[in-house]
Amino acid sequence: MIINKLKKKAGWAALEYIQPGNVVGVGSGSTAAYFIDALSSVKNYIKGAVSSSEMSSCKLKNLDVPLLDLNEVDVLDIYIDGADEINSKKYMIKGKGAALTREKIIASAAKKFICIVDSSKIVSVLGGVPLPIEVIPMARTIVSKRIMDLGGIPKYRKNIITENGNILLDVYNLTIFNALSLEEEINNIPGVVTVGLFARRAADIAIISGHQGIKVIE
Repeated sequence: MIINKLKKKAGWAALEYIQPGNVVGVGSGSTAAYFIDALSSVKNYIKGAVSSSEMSSCKLKNLDVPLLDLNEVDVLDIYIDGADEINSKKYMIKGKGAALTREKIIASAAKKFICIVDSSKIVSVLGGVPLPIEVIPMARTIVSKRIMDLGGIPKYRKNIITENGNILLDVYNLTIFNALSLEEEINNIPGVVTVGLFARRAADIAIISGHQGIKVIE
């Protein structure tokens, strides 16, 4: 598929930002998986990788990339991950793969965050895709009510438990003009673990793979 070729090009394009001796944060999802393939080609030159999901960890292990615990890392040099949507400010919606909390933790720890996407993920206004929220199970109903007060339509993602033992709500019907404010408002709802809005920690660099080649926004 053409879209997979674009994702692969974005993943491999991120490799030029990896320096010898780096500790590299690795995201989740199909585009991040291509980056892991690329990272394995320089595995002997980096200190290792910090992973945001069990799926990414398994792939890293299978490719013999050294896996590190974030708690034991002094400096996380760079974090590479995809997005469900990204706008011109490099604000993102993430969480389709249910790893949003660990992704946000690693992104917050990284000195540099690079988002790798194909051009279909570029939007002028966020909200065209559902906004995921990780929620403590007992708070599902009360959080849903608060989200409806904000104009969103929350849907429980059935049969999915996050790696942190929580559930997910996917919020539809949001046109997000002020991502910074909405991220803070949702994160402050009791029972919310985190929301898949990445605005307070936006990407530093976006690598966009399109039919005309690679575009970099810094």
